[in-house]
Amino acid sequence: MDKVKASPAEAVSDIGDGASIAIAGFGVAHRFPSSLVVALHEQGTTGLTVYCNGLGQPGAPTAHLLADGKQIARLVTCFSARPGIVSEAERQIRAGLMELELVGQGTLVERMRAGGAGIPAFYTPAGYGTPIAEGKEIRYFDGKPHVLERAIRTDFAFVRAHRADEFGNLQMRGGSRNFNVSFAKAAAVTIAEVDEIVPAGEISPEDVDLPGVFVSRVVRSTVQLDVKNLPMRPSRAAGSGRSYAGKPALTREEMARRTAALLPDGAIVNLGAGLPVLVSNFVGDRSVILHAENGMLNYGEIIRDDTFDPDVHDAGGFFVGVRPGASFFESVTSFEIARSGRLDAVVLGAYQVAANGDLANWTLPTMTGGGIGGAMDLAVGARRVIALLEHTDSQGNSKLVEGCEFELTAPGCVDTVVTDLALLTRTPEGFRLDEIARGFTVDEVLAQTRMRVTVGEHVGTMQDNW
Repeated sequence: MDKVKASPAEAVSDIGDGASIAIAGFGVAHRFPSSLVVALHEQGTTGLTVYCNGLGQPGAPTAHLLADGKQIARLVTCFSARPGIVSEAERQIRAGLMELELVGQGTLVERMRAGGAGIPAFYTPAGYGTPIAEGKEIRYFDGKPHVLERAIRTDFAFVRAHRADEFGNLQMRGGSRNFNVSFAKAAAVTIAEVDEIVPAGEISPEDVDLPGVFVSRVVRSTVQLDVKNLPMRPSRAAGSGRSYAGKPALTREEMARRTAALLPDGAIVNLGAGLPVLVSNFVGDRSVILHAENGMLNYGEIIRDDTFDPDVHDAGGFFVGVRPGASFFESVTSFEIARSGRLDAVVLGAYQVAANGDLANWTLPTMTGGGIGGAMDLAVGARRVIALLEHTDSQGNSKLVEGCEFELTAPGCVDTVVTDLALLTRTPEGFRLDEIARGFTVDEVLAQTRMRVTVGEHVGTMQDNW
């Protein structure tokens, strides 16, 4: 029953050309099974079909090494491209050397869960009205459209855990469960990379996060990222802001502060990656419970010093604190929370919001594919969708438009818009301008807005309402 292998190279030695493999790891750098990826890269196996949330940071020991080695023939992922990064994978996709299938994060883990459970397919509301649904069967349940998604089974899976025993029982830490459980269950052969291997019995049965029946091999980690200097995707400083006609608008953190004030006490709220993660810094000690799709409830503000726990981070990859009553779980559970209507609100970044509430936030014409993440599942499941975005892009084009020119994340989902110039509320007649940033007039804000809006009877000042 001993499943322990002497080295990562031994653990991956039978992975042949053309194999399919699910590789766990969150964001650009969090808890990738780096030792296994490096071993497979050095082995030179080619023609792989890789399933992952994203390949990770180029130049780091993440799954991107396999793209660097031109070892991937087909990529099924939530993130093929990220703003500010042009990767080797993107270049190969553009050149026709790598086939790409984009999938929403919640759909990916549910397809894996279904594969591991012996369920061939399922219907989901996520992705309807977007390119992700093209060519797929649509069926209506209770009057709402759902997309047929097929289960995934893979030859192998690389997962990451904290501890293992010789039976293959795995124990994970904090918010690092994410994709590991569903990926492991979907694979014929699961290989787990761990920090520590202990004798049977040292992991209490109550502490087993994945039973050994789903794990074929375990190996000690030999390659790890420096958790104190993890690569992060580029982002502007929280205190930075745009100017319009020479006047300073709200900074990014001021936009987050105004958004935090919209969240009612007792609400369960998801904060998407990018600008929305800053909202956690302004919740304070209020009874707002924050949810992260990597598998956390009731986390706190971003930790900027070295006191962080490397396994506790938000959806944007920032290390965060935990509050009393916090809980950790894997991504299947996280998206059950999202799609089942248990989220009172979700705050999502956006490239564009349309007059009818359409949301576009996962790709731009300059990107190869894009980065869907969990947004499609979150947008269709939350009771209220708040779009948090700067009023215009870097070229001065309004992001509030009559109709989205970019591919949709979800149709008709946005209820509230917060920008660095204004707060708008969606009504049956369209969006209504309710607040503007201090120093600006209604006409100045409308001049920066390409969607038709009505103006509230009493337009407030954003800074007066936080």
